[in-house]
Amino acid sequence: QVQLVESGGGLVQAGGSLRLSCAASGRTFPTYVMGWFRQAPGKERDFVAAITWRGGATTYADSVKGRFTISRDNAKNTVYLQMNSLKPEDTAVYYCAATARVTARESYEYAYWGQGTQVTVSS
Repeated sequence: QVQLVESGGGLVQAGGSLRLSCAASGRTFPTYVMGWFRQAPGKERDFVAAITWRGGATTYADSVKGRFTISRDNAKNTVYLQMNSLKPEDTAVYYCAATARVTARESYEYAYWGQGTQVTVSS
């Protein structure tokens, strides 16, 4: 079992930055892929970014490429999402997720989820 706890959300003006953190605990998870998803009111949960624990390979949704950066600190068992040049359309609840798959961009591929953290970007 993997436990995930997100933090770092908040209110920011358009053009600003936030860094989200996801602290993982429980089962040995360096073999997992860690992902970030987001869900705006009335919309589906969308993939944002993912990273492999071992090699640090990353993948991003087109909508955030060049603005968001996912990274991990294996020693701290923590994954980060640095969000720059934020736009009002980035407003959503952001979720951290973990999977044992080699690669995953769909929510159904992730078995473990955090509780989510709200990000609000004002125009």
